[in-house]
Amino acid sequence: MARTFSKSFAWLLALTLTITACSGGGSSGGSSEGPAETPPTAEKPAEGGGASAPAESEGLPAKFDPPVTLTVVRGVGSDVKFKDGESIEDNVHTRWAKEKLGIEIKYLWTVVDTNDAFKTKVRLALSANQPFPDVLPNRLSSDVINDLIDSGKFMEVGDAFEKYASQTWKDAMNEDPTVWYPHTRDGKKYGIPILDYAYNGDPVLFIREDWLKKLNLEAPKTLDDLEKVLDAFTNGDPDGNGAKDTFGLTIGFKNWLNTWMADAGWVFGAYGTMPNQWNKDGQGGIEYGSINPAMKDGLGRIKSWMEQGYISKESALWDEVKATEAFTAGKAGIVAGPHWMPYWPLEDVKKNVPGAEYKAYPIPTGPDGKAGRHGTTNANGVVLLNKDIGEEQLKAFFVYQNYLFDNYANPTAGSEHELGLHQGYDWDIVDGKPTALTEGQGGFASNKYTLTFDGARIPSLSLTTLAKIARGEEAVTPYEKLQKEMAPATVLEAAKIVMDQKDIVMPSMFTGTPTPTMSSKREFLEKLEKETFSKIIYGEVPLEEFDKFVQDYMKNGGEQIKQEANEWYKSVGGN
Repeated sequence: MARTFSKSFAWLLALTLTITACSGGGSSGGSSEGPAETPPTAEKPAEGGGASAPAESEGLPAKFDPPVTLTVVRGVGSDVKFKDGESIEDNVHTRWAKEKLGIEIKYLWTVVDTNDAFKTKVRLALSANQPFPDVLPNRLSSDVINDLIDSGKFMEVGDAFEKYASQTWKDAMNEDPTVWYPHTRDGKKYGIPILDYAYNGDPVLFIREDWLKKLNLEAPKTLDDLEKVLDAFTNGDPDGNGAKDTFGLTIGFKNWLNTWMADAGWVFGAYGTMPNQWNKDGQGGIEYGSINPAMKDGLGRIKSWMEQGYISKESALWDEVKATEAFTAGKAGIVAGPHWMPYWPLEDVKKNVPGAEYKAYPIPTGPDGKAGRHGTTNANGVVLLNKDIGEEQLKAFFVYQNYLFDNYANPTAGSEHELGLHQGYDWDIVDGKPTALTEGQGGFASNKYTLTFDGARIPSLSLTTLAKIARGEEAVTPYEKLQKEMAPATVLEAAKIVMDQKDIVMPSMFTGTPTPTMSSKREFLEKLEKETFSKIIYGEVPLEEFDKFVQDYMKNGGEQIKQEANEWYKSVGGN
């Protein structure tokens, strides 16, 4: 079998392997207790290879004979496509699981997951005391997950994980043990985190390179440098059409200031804080970043940019995708976001604007030489296991997931999954070469059929591999060779910048269950924060209104929340 990779094959896999932030896997959350982000600690990617066949672990068979039935439920998103005659209940992957592992995956129910249909179905099942499946993988919001755990219907999973998980899976989980925190109660673990790639949502600046060249500008290294570029991009007619119809930076803060794309969190990072999340306070504890005094400086800077037209008046109405469209439409010169944005959606600017060029640059420093960016959680979902699950079903789940970690996450040369998950779906051999199968050719991303949405991911693997390739080092493993073939130079350079600036990451330090006061005061405090910051940025109230916001925040539950958050932080060993 030929083992070279076509560009089209690479491009398809780039999308399925890399982009996760768009549907809840983003780097930033949206609640006053801050997003559940964790420090991306691992830097050395795992070496390629697990066994090419199911390996027996402690008390686990390589294959069940007769087959074991494992029940699950699923909300099927619009991104999951099937061949004619196939469905989430019956497809190449469910058949593979039965043939390869002796595991029959049975869906108790499925829903088309639009308008929170899966969340609604789960809540109805919980309120009606309906039976839950053996395994409940999900990417539900923290409030729903907490209700499920608190219902008593799901088992403590720590002992089972320690007993049955493969070493590859354990090693991946141990890269960042804090991924367990959101699902831990009194030291016991009630959910197995679904791992994702570290640093996958950490932002860099993407700047119109052709505009820099036309206006004879240097790339910005500081916020003051950046302001000069913003002014030129806004007032210097960079598109050459004779009209004043461009602006410097596109951000969208309809949701938050610290977001997964078209992000503005790095502006505040330059002053030493990060909004919408919990940060270290320098005294052994943690604080909510949006009330740190440094926020006032960051708000003042963005307020000034709004006044001078460097950012759009529509910014408060734009979500992350809408704000990014200003860049791809050729109207904005700078956007901040993850390294993978050249895969989607940044290339659209070249379609919309002939001759457009863009390039990734580091996050700039502030007045005191500081730089800061939000981090990325190493988990994107959780698996809950029914407290009444049978022993054979429990083993079956671990046999299944162990296999994917040992054989698919970072495959060895010549293994079954070296080129993808399922031949004829993700890839096939065309004219002797591995080739992507587009939808027109019958291609489908079959990793989306797996119980954990993406199959299996080793957090350290992706960004460290891309940075390694960007440095010109040899690609050795199949995963590295695939990334080298598929990643365009813009992605490689952006990934290298992410890793070169890894010391400026400001991960959210509160990743536990929302405290009682967080839950009871969340809605009021979120509204207070968003409204106040928006009014400051738009000049509807003076910058000094921030001081009153902090006072109101603290006396309306913030003080108690800080106490509760720090009690949790100390309970998990924070200092």
